[in-house]
Amino acid sequence: MSDEQPNAGREPEGRAESQGLSGRDLIGVGGMLSGAVVGGLVIGLLIDEWAGTRPVFVLIGIGLGIVLGALGFWARVRDALRD
Repeated sequence: MSDEQPNAGREPEGRAESQGLSGRDLIGVGGMLSGAVVGGLVIGLLIDEWAGTRPVFVLIGIGLGIVLGALGFWARVRDALRD
């Protein structure tokens, strides 16, 4: 006869999930990262077509997409790991 509580050492019932990123979170982060790069590419293509400067704004758009995607990736992962 043990006098241990049945939930001793376990997560509270409201927090059944473990800390970290789930599969859905990882898909969302990957989609955000690729969406930022593709979005920068498309905007760069549109500006290049309008201004007649090729590939200047495409390269700038891809670079900005990578930077913004990486910052968003970092922020989302940081927030997920804090919870």
